[in-house]
Amino acid sequence: MAIIYFLQSDVVPTLLVAGIEIVVLTDDETKSQISSRFGRPGLTFEGLRIKQANAYASKVKPRLQWLLAYLRRVGGSWRINTEAMDSHIWEVWVENGWKFRLGIWIPAALAILVLRTFSLARNFLVQMQNRFVPRPNLYADLFAAHKPDLVIASTAGWRLDRYLLREATLHNVPTMAAIVGWDNPSSYAIRGAPMDYATCWSQLQKDELVYGSDWNPERVHIGGIPSYDGYFRKEWMLSKEDYFKLHGLDPSRKLISYACSFVHFAPNYPNVEALAKLVSSDSLAEPSQLLIRLHPSHFQDKPKIFADERERIFAFEKQYPNVHVVKPVALGGSLGYYGGEDMDEKSSMMAHSDVLVTVYSTMVVETAVHNTPIVAAVIDVPGGWNKPKKYSLSLKKIGNWPTHKRFREARAGRVAENIDQLRDILNAYLRNPQLDASERHKFIEDEITFTDGTSGKRTAEFILKVLNS
Repeated sequence: MAIIYFLQSDVVPTLLVAGIEIVVLTDDETKSQISSRFGRPGLTFEGLRIKQANAYASKVKPRLQWLLAYLRRVGGSWRINTEAMDSHIWEVWVENGWKFRLGIWIPAALAILVLRTFSLARNFLVQMQNRFVPRPNLYADLFAAHKPDLVIASTAGWRLDRYLLREATLHNVPTMAAIVGWDNPSSYAIRGAPMDYATCWSQLQKDELVYGSDWNPERVHIGGIPSYDGYFRKEWMLSKEDYFKLHGLDPSRKLISYACSFVHFAPNYPNVEALAKLVSSDSLAEPSQLLIRLHPSHFQDKPKIFADERERIFAFEKQYPNVHVVKPVALGGSLGYYGGEDMDEKSSMMAHSDVLVTVYSTMVVETAVHNTPIVAAVIDVPGGWNKPKKYSLSLKKIGNWPTHKRFREARAGRVAENIDQLRDILNAYLRNPQLDASERHKFIEDEITFTDGTSGKRTAEFILKVLNS
């Protein structure tokens, strides 16, 4: 996602034209591949040293590092919607034994109450984390060689970028978070390193940063989401004829697409099977076909349940007529299937679908940009994953997570809790594609602010402002 945000938008080109030298730290295993594709004068690529960062996280006081990260993730202020954070609290409870619960979870729960109540506690946690910087410094040679004036990360230290950001503070280099994920400010909350600036999608995200984790509002910029500029400018789109040929789709049938959402808390296959039955039985208002886009998580080796669901979905393709499966393109290395290599596939799918179905993934925003009707399907299987020590959460119960709740309240799409509701909603959209169109438009204005394809330039201008201040 960060590759799209920076390298496939106007952010980097605008900075280069302004005479800024840029060093991109990316996955070590695919660095040469990324460099050959995006390289240009003024742009240097270095390895992010992910293996070394992982090794430090797992070998140097790993339990304490884990605990600090856990508290950071779930300790955001009560002043914002904490439903997503709450789910993670109970996930950790379920997936650990009694010794862990008594020795760590219960004391942590008390700490969470303090963190959610007092800003001083949250800021103290940020400072406590800063003591964990790999020694010798993991990026010392890069700071010495490039002498950066600003370090920008795609999160606020919520992932392994925390070590780079913490090291930047040791060199007195200002830091900035360019928020890439729609739900990141509400799902991860407290910073993983001291941060100076942030640029985010909308006022909604800014409020989550300011009220949820105590950012200085004067240092939080609303720049929109640069990686969606290409959607508005229709840069990543095959013709309908070419797209249908690519996947062997029938041009005489309506296209219903299903974008698999995160598979961590609950299976997707009940949604997929319901859709497969509907299109195969011709019980919809128009003859239709189903295209299923697997989630990158489906290609993780562990836990096995994700791969099992992938194979189950491939079996649906063989079992039911008019069902097709497409998988995201793999870039390789630690990026796996998150490399952002198939924007033309994603954009074309959303643009040429008659209805797109998902759970509540970020694709509800992306699909609204394409003005395609959206359904959030939340058909549960009893017991969820039904695996020992595997936390399951009903899809119906995640509707109050911050981003999910905003989608529902905006009425930008409709929610189907069973196959009958799913059939009725699909039929309503097939008969009237403009149904809820005004709500979709208002939804993207609220969530991403700028709908004119200028977010990349606006974000780059903010970065330039910081550099020149």
